[in-house]
Amino acid sequence: MFYLSGLYVAVTLALVPSINVNALKDGDCEVCVSFLGRFYQTLKDNDVKFSSAEIEKAFMKTCKDAKGKENRLCYYIGATSDAATKMINEVSKPMSYHVPVEKICDKLRKKDSQICELKYEKELDLSTVELKTLKVKELKKILEHWDETCKGCVEKTDFIRKIQELMPKYAPNAAKARTEF
Repeated sequence: MFYLSGLYVAVTLALVPSINVNALKDGDCEVCVSFLGRFYQTLKDNDVKFSSAEIEKAFMKTCKDAKGKENRLCYYIGATSDAATKMINEVSKPMSYHVPVEKICDKLRKKDSQICELKYEKELDLSTVELKTLKVKELKKILEHWDETCKGCVEKTDFIRKIQELMPKYAPNAAKARTEF
């Protein structure tokens, strides 16, 4: 009798789907999931042959243009020229089999936890934010995001003036909203 009940428990546990407690939750691996998701979509849109070698080549090309946290992700995976490791096959091989990007990022997280620690910086709403309340570091980031520099800027007011000068070019809606006040 004991034998049958033990067998019943074993069969039941085998049939019940296992729950992966380490699976990605919403918001985990934000940069990885977003970047690889967009990359996968461009592969599909451009009818790229889904071979591991073709995906690797396309990924290296995409990583050349990546900036900020996405460039850091490429570095961790080994898709940049200065990367110390090469884990790019951990992306290209599963992607060639159309494995969901969430699963790819989860597998990458197990290899290198830094990959899932990357988070996008919060975007500032330039139409409502009071530039005078921002720190100089934040003002510099706005200019850096626009690929601009402020030569000769020494004081905070210099950075604010430069941002206000460039806002119509890089954030026209914000500039328009600011003039309507």
